[in-house]
Amino acid sequence: MPLRGAFKDHTEIDVFFLRQVTNAIEIAWNPSSDQALKGQAFEYLNQLRSDPAGWQVCLALFTKSPPQSEIVRHTSLEIVNSAAQAGVIDFASLGVARDGLLAYLRQNYGPDGSATPDPPYIQNKIAQTITFLFSALYANGWETCIDDLLGLTYKSSASTVRDNPLGIIFYLRVVNSIHEEFGDVLVSRSRVEQDKANSLKDLIRQRDMEKIASSWQDILSVWQDGEDAVVEPCLKAIGSWVSWIDIGLVVNQTMLDLLFKQLGRAEKQELREGEQRVRDAAVDVFTEMIGKKMKPADKIEMINFLNLESMVTQLSNSTPLRENRFTFKYDTDLAETVAKLVNITVSDIVRVLASDDAGPVREKADDLLQAFLPHILRFFSDEYDEVCSTVIPCVNEMLIYIRKLNKSNPAYAERNKTIILPVLKAIIAKMRYDETSNWGDEDEQTDEAEFQELRKRLGVLQQVVASADEQLYIDAISEVVGTTFENLRTSGGQIDWRDLDLALHEMYLFGDLAVNRGGIYQKNAPNGPAAVRLIEMMLRLTESDIRSFTHPATQLQYMEICVRYTSFFFHHAHLIPGVLENFLQLVHHPVRKVKTRSWYLFQRFVKQLRALIGNVAETVVKALGDLLVIQAEVPSEGDDGDEMSSEDHEGSADAVFNSQLYLFEAVGIICSTHGVPVDKQVLYAQSVLNQIFADMERNLEAAKANDERALLQIHHDIMALGTLARGFSDWQPGTSDPSTLPSEEVSAAFGQVAEATLVALESLNSSFNIRTAARFAFSRLIGVLGARILPQLPRWIDGLLTQTSSRDEMALFLRLLDQVIFGFKGDIYGILDTLLTPFLQRVFSGIADPTTGTDDEVQLAELKREYLHFLLAVLNNDLGAVIISETNQPLFETVITTIEHFSKDVEDFTTAKMAFVVLAKMGACWGGPDIAPPATNGAATQTQAALPGFGGFMISRFSPLCWALPTTPSFNSKDAQAKNVLAEAGGLQRTIYLKTGMEYADYLRNQELPRMGMGQDLIEEFLTALNQLDVKGFRQFFPSFIQRLSA
Repeated sequence: MPLRGAFKDHTEIDVFFLRQVTNAIEIAWNPSSDQALKGQAFEYLNQLRSDPAGWQVCLALFTKSPPQSEIVRHTSLEIVNSAAQAGVIDFASLGVARDGLLAYLRQNYGPDGSATPDPPYIQNKIAQTITFLFSALYANGWETCIDDLLGLTYKSSASTVRDNPLGIIFYLRVVNSIHEEFGDVLVSRSRVEQDKANSLKDLIRQRDMEKIASSWQDILSVWQDGEDAVVEPCLKAIGSWVSWIDIGLVVNQTMLDLLFKQLGRAEKQELREGEQRVRDAAVDVFTEMIGKKMKPADKIEMINFLNLESMVTQLSNSTPLRENRFTFKYDTDLAETVAKLVNITVSDIVRVLASDDAGPVREKADDLLQAFLPHILRFFSDEYDEVCSTVIPCVNEMLIYIRKLNKSNPAYAERNKTIILPVLKAIIAKMRYDETSNWGDEDEQTDEAEFQELRKRLGVLQQVVASADEQLYIDAISEVVGTTFENLRTSGGQIDWRDLDLALHEMYLFGDLAVNRGGIYQKNAPNGPAAVRLIEMMLRLTESDIRSFTHPATQLQYMEICVRYTSFFFHHAHLIPGVLENFLQLVHHPVRKVKTRSWYLFQRFVKQLRALIGNVAETVVKALGDLLVIQAEVPSEGDDGDEMSSEDHEGSADAVFNSQLYLFEAVGIICSTHGVPVDKQVLYAQSVLNQIFADMERNLEAAKANDERALLQIHHDIMALGTLARGFSDWQPGTSDPSTLPSEEVSAAFGQVAEATLVALESLNSSFNIRTAARFAFSRLIGVLGARILPQLPRWIDGLLTQTSSRDEMALFLRLLDQVIFGFKGDIYGILDTLLTPFLQRVFSGIADPTTGTDDEVQLAELKREYLHFLLAVLNNDLGAVIISETNQPLFETVITTIEHFSKDVEDFTTAKMAFVVLAKMGACWGGPDIAPPATNGAATQTQAALPGFGGFMISRFSPLCWALPTTPSFNSKDAQAKNVLAEAGGLQRTIYLKTGMEYADYLRNQELPRMGMGQDLIEEFLTALNQLDVKGFRQFFPSFIQRLSA
């Protein structure tokens, strides 16, 4: 049967129409329906949602007897909800919808109701609809809403108690739904929505709140020992509503007696199904009571009135939390629920103590804090991390308060030790792996991540302790570490790895205090008491036998600590060989996670201690030989980095190779230390290099044939070569310290690396990965080859900038050339003169290529900026003549044209700003000496030879650009970035004036400014500013001048 696409005016809803809507719903939600027919059904239902008559059909379908299928009823009611929310139902019709639903509720949920109850999800949907109607009509049109719903709670009109469980449960669903819609502070609302919610809450408090609170008491009185399905939602309603109603409606003897009765369930040995949730909901009511905002004095009064400390004591001593604590019966849900109560209570106590208006209740609050300390420690020390985490906020607030108190009045410090010390001991104990943990087990990765996150939070607490009582913290950590190392020594290494891991972890964290104050040493002496203790710990650590560290976790911690505290070794250099030997053992670790991390840590260790490492190169190269073999693995199909877990990624072939690169750098560092003779440096370098060269030669032919693994192997080889070069020399171009320059012999050896890389690049430059690796190697070889690399620049450019090179590649290479120009400006002119034109032609081609998406646009903007940076690098390093040389003269016009185009780009202010900077620099370089009188506060500029005719060129070509951007219709002169561009345009104008003087002033007065439509007064104001202000002053003047013109 085809679906009817439009409505007619229905005063009565005919059976045919009901059947048609029913069919549409069933087709739409039937997985086996024909897709075309299903599409028609959804289209029809969407039309039904927006039609003013559609909700009536759906309401009739929902209330129809006998009932329709659940999917039809649920969808029908959802359409009614949608119509009510969207304003499709007019005010009068809302009353019709209300009456229809009330009739249904009374028939099915009210007195003498005989129908089978709806499933919970249908009841929730009805409650949601009632809430929408309440929102629309409670203020005007349904003032009896609460009374109507309360009428459902009786089994018959003769009942004197609320004895209808079906009606009670539905009433409580609506009550909870009303809170979620209007009272829940966690729900985000617009200003209008929040104002409406506030007015409805005010109206409820005024009209029906006492009635609602009384109904809660009635329900709990009747059902306190009865059906849990009634009691639980009632307790949830009390707990949720208490935050925005008069506290006296809940905190009264009658209600409290009922609530305490529910808390008594905690004493039960065995709970029936669902009873546990009732008990926890009762505790939550008290948590919400305490969380209610009130004056400090009132809050302390209520905590005492409720006798919360005694309540928490009884709950903590209940069978589920005390007798069952270390058994499988331990009730973690109850523990976490009570911990929430403790957390919010202590937070409020501390808040009162920290407030300025605590006044006379301060002493009471202080007594409460002392009374709650055992409870804080009890739940903070709980073996379940979820329970511990629950009270971390209040522990943090308490420690911050104590820190503030100690600093304001040192007399409190001694007394507060009784709080801080047990808390610190509990923090340290929670830092320890528990007995059931298996470090490194793949099945426990989630648990491990959660524990490390907990450790971070505990570490923050320790830092607060350290700042509150530094000496106490130093002594406590020293005791833990010292005792552990002593046990390690006396037991012959036979101690629980968890204890050693804890001591090492605390050692690592101790540096936050000992190191972050300016290092372990100052003027060759320990930098304070914490540094003294850390030095003692480091001596114990480094003198320990690494074979005592039998667990991977402790071995990893050992390396992390040695790397973190390398400054220790500058004063204990005799310990370095022993630590190096330990590292060389651990880099071969059988556990991949430890092994790959150790490669990075080894590189960090030797890099920081490079000056202190002696001639151990031969030993290291031999020890690492097997780890320097490169074995590329092509990622298997389906290896998508976005879908890999962090653990999977760490273990991927690509991640392992990236870690392996640290070993190549470490080898370079160790082989190039001052203690190794130059001839040996070359020998050791070649022993590693020859192995890689041979591998490249073996794979080159296969790579040329596009063998994926061979291409990846050569990519890895080139990356390794570049990384080894970086290890040999950290010299940077442009530095003047000759001691950091690599020796001639080492540079000659790495000349082979450049040649081998270029041979591979020239053969395989169609491969993006090969170009990427070669660019990486080039950037590292600069530091070891120095000016030797310059003659090869044309080959590097040919290989790295191909027809298939992306804009991103061009931008990256331009950045590298900036570095080369800066470092070798005295040697590069001839080569730059030869390669500039073909090089820039490739860049222009990249700029001119059309963009096809956001990524392309971002890369294009970056290429433009790097191109301008490159021109600035040439000009700033006295190489500007290369741009206008005979060789490159034909390209000059294109260079100027591109810059002109960029300066007028209203969509890219960053590039436009840089374009004006480049033009101003050209003017300074080629405009000759300053001929206009400098401003009184202006700095003298360097006199340079003028490029014939360039003054006139600047006037005719550069000056109009300063007005082109601000006269663009979409230009906003008030935009911050736009102002920056105008400032640089002003700087260019001032530069032109300095170089051309009255010629420019006359041009502006007689031609350019009149063409802009300026009157004589504005022209004279502009020219006066141009003449009298210095560059800085005119850069400020021009944006404000444009802004006035735009007003």
